[in-house]
Amino acid sequence: MPGMGPEIGDLVEDRQGRRAIVTDIKRGKTWVLRPPSGGTTAQWETDDRGSLQVLETRASRLGRERGPSEIPSRGSCRGQ
Repeated sequence: MPGMGPEIGDLVEDRQGRRAIVTDIKRGKTWVLRPPSGGTTAQWETDDRGSLQVLETRASRLGRERGPSEIPSRGSCRGQ
């Protein structure tokens, strides 16, 4: 739910200073986290959404990583 805390794909920081990507939200109460890089074996969970500070939303992160040259402009579809 928007405005209800971090969403899937957001980059967050917990109270211990660990940065993480939200990979799942179970029943709207438990956030599943993984390190921003590396595998998914070091996952952890929290049920305290207040302990997570959103550093960057998924949409912002993906837009930055793709860069402007990879974002299609209007009318740039093939066959037009």
